[in-house]
Amino acid sequence: MITIVDYGVGNIGALENMFDFLGVDCTVSNRPEDVGNADKLLLPGVGAFDTAVNALNRQNLIPALNYAVCRRKRPILGVCLGMQLLCRGSQEGDLPGLGWIDADVRRLEVPSGSKLKVPHIGWADVRPIRETNLFPKIHSMERFYFVHSYHVCCDRPNDVAAVVDFGREICCSVSAGNIYGVQFHPEKSHRFGMRLLKAFGDL
Repeated sequence: MITIVDYGVGNIGALENMFDFLGVDCTVSNRPEDVGNADKLLLPGVGAFDTAVNALNRQNLIPALNYAVCRRKRPILGVCLGMQLLCRGSQEGDLPGLGWIDADVRRLEVPSGSKLKVPHIGWADVRPIRETNLFPKIHSMERFYFVHSYHVCCDRPNDVAAVVDFGREICCSVSAGNIYGVQFHPEKSHRFGMRLLKAFGDL
């Protein structure tokens, strides 16, 4: 059973619908006791970093998340802003993140002379750089839908699971033990998103 953390910052309905279509059991909760005792967790997120951290704090969800992920070692998948929250902090705000991944979140930079724009919106090819539970085929290129202005910069190359080209290769997925994150929106990414969410559901 996957517990989707409902803290008021995320595309909950689309994720529920996708898991229902895939036949993966999921529930939605903002109760600390449900989050702390979950089998698996999905942390969604859209919007600003500090807004999301404040929402988690208001609902007393950070201790429950730490208990489930760090003590009980339950798998968690952070999606979009949810992936950024796994890190130490962001240039977008002042508050600390969860700090489970040794990484910082930085604003996207457009290379000189490029026609790229920030935010990065649209479909892009994602390249796995090592085999993980979410990307079991390292040579399999897949397309996912992105909407973001910030990206994760990992201290340890081994925490990077996949990259996307934005004038240069940047991290778009992390994997460290029971902790997973994707910068894109799998719930909007059709068959590729279905495959990835099913892989997480099957853990």
